Amino acid sequence: MSAGISNASCITAADEVLASAFGEEIVVLNLRSGVYYTLDEVAAKVWTLIASPSRVSAIRDEIVSEYDVDPMRCEHDIRELIQTLASHGLVTVT
Repeated sequence: MSAGISNASCITAADEVLASAFGEEIVVLNLRSGVYYTLDEVAAKVWTLIASPSRVSAIRDEIVSEYDVDPMRCEHDIRELIQTLASHGLVTVT
């Protein structure tokens, strides 16, 4: 679950990853594990936002401004995505 991630949490891509756009998706390589991950269009947008440190609230606001999504649902989904990315060593949460 994403209990440790709040609106004030700062998210950034981990140092040990490489990412490359592939159409509307982004492919991310964890250099430590050698595992590739594919991010769909919305997750790819989140990834571009965390290229530099970003707060969860700022990511949510940007996604809500671009997509027809309820802000509460968006925030929940972003927190879940960040938790998943963090569990695979792709992002850091502070």
